Order: sequence, then C-alpha cells, then structure tokens
Amino acid sequence: MPWYAVSPRDPADPRWPMPQSPVIRLKADDHSDALAKFLTAYPSRPFGTPAWPVPDAGAAGFGADGEGLTVESSETPAAPVQP
Repeated sequence: MPWYAVSPRDPADPRWPMPQSPVIRLKADDHSDALAKFLTAYPSRPFGTPAWPVPDAGAAGFGADGEGLTVESSETPAAPVQP
C-alpha cells in the first residue's frame, strides 16, 4: 500500500489539526482513500489553543471544503527516533 502526504493548501489555515506538523503521511489505496482516511481521523477541529482548549465546535474541519487540502504521493516516512 503506498504512502500519501496530506497538507493544507494554506499553511496558515486554522483548521489544520496538527500545527506542529505541516504534513500528515498515511497509507492508502489511492488519493481519494487517503483523503477519506484523513477526514475520518480529523472530522472537525476544536477551537481555541492547546493552552486554552474549547470543546469541539462541530463542522470546523475540511469535510465541506474539497479545495482546502492537497494529497500527493509520498516516500515512506523515516522511522521515529527513540531517545
């Protein structure tokens, strides 16, 4: 199964669920499957900040915005380094 990189079209998009990581890599059958897996894992984004979170505010994610994300083929990511 190939790897795909999902990222926001606008790096400053506040809906992006992992601001510390500009790209999320995942295995999928194809581009549309990668997008579906991302939307399943991150259906919406809570408002607020990590220091002051607010409960999930609903459909604030990318589900209704097909143009907000890019999905590209990716290399296999490097294994995480254990300290």
